Amino acid sequence: MAFILGLWILMYLLDANRANDLVNFIQDAARWLAGWSYDLFTFDEAWARVVCGYGLAAVVYLLIGHGLAGRLRRI
Repeated sequence: MAFILGLWILMYLLDANRANDLVNFIQDAARWLAGWSYDLFTFDEAWARVVCGYGLAAVVYLLIGHGLAGRLRRI
C-alpha cells in the first residue's frame, strides 16, 4: 500500500502523463488508499497537499504493517 502511495507521489511530482492507463490506475488506487487523508491539509501549493496527504497515509500504512509483522513473527 505504501509503495503505491509513494509511486503516486513520485508520478505527481514528475508530472506523469495522466492520460496513460498505468498512471490512472496508480492515481485511482492511491486515492482509494488515502481516502481518509486526501485533502486533509490545506497548503496553497498543490504539490505540498499531495506529498503531505498521501505521504501521511503511506507512513501510517508502513507503521501498521511493521506492527503486524512484528506480532506475526512472535507467533
